[in-house]
Amino acid sequence: MRLKGKKIGILMESDYYEKEIFYYQLRFAEEGADLHFLTRLWGHERLTFTGHEYKIPFECCESFENMDDDTLKSYSAIIIPSAYVSDRLRYTEQVDKLPPACKFLIRAFSEKNVLKGIICHGMWLLAPVPELVKGRRAVVHNNLIGDAKNMGVIYVDEDVVVDDDLVTGRTGGHCHIFAKKIIKLLS
Repeated sequence: MRLKGKKIGILMESDYYEKEIFYYQLRFAEEGADLHFLTRLWGHERLTFTGHEYKIPFECCESFENMDDDTLKSYSAIIIPSAYVSDRLRYTEQVDKLPPACKFLIRAFSEKNVLKGIICHGMWLLAPVPELVKGRRAVVHNNLIGDAKNMGVIYVDEDVVVDDDLVTGRTGGHCHIFAKKIIKLLS
């Protein structure tokens, strides 16, 4: 129970990679973490998302949108998962304004005591706010290497990369070593 008393937030939306999300549910719980799936609820009490491969439903009832600073600081880690979660979360109705998820990440990145985890295509969510990762060492899915470099990321060809309070993983298929690294850093 190395993560007893630690709170982990995982951003969530449709087209999530089922194997990754279910692995986190089991692995982080196994270590005693208090796990929260956070999303944009669009004024609803809860939303049901569907997975990318098997269309498995996943209900989410917690939002990051109106999270106060004390609650944000209570998290030990915020994770942006793989697949299309980040692409969906970067949607905004007003194209001249940042998406709510990006505003949340600006706040999360300003908290050095909150570990930030980004895996695979999760880096897409930072495209509107590249200053958060500019000059940072990271790995992304092979399809996003050009995007990451255009954001100012120092690409590192490893499966998991740690740069201070930022942990990045290559693909959703690497979620086990990504989670292992996060567990080690938080314990």
